[in-house]
Amino acid sequence: MIENRLIELEIKVAYQDDLLSTLDDIIAAQQQQVDRLEKAYKTMLERVNGLASKMPDDASQQHEIPPHY
Repeated sequence: MIENRLIELEIKVAYQDDLLSTLDDIIAAQQQQVDRLEKAYKTMLERVNGLASKMPDDASQQHEIPPHY
């Protein structure tokens, strides 16, 4: 009886170890994806800022609502 309980506990621990390993792999992959997304975001932000700095000052006025609205 006690031996059966020990076996059941060992099986549960083995499943939990496997689950923890799987979750660790998933978290590591997600962190890599977050890092790639942050890098892409920074690159796009730099490009947008670079394009905005090249626009003439009066270009911002082109997006204003015309006076007849």
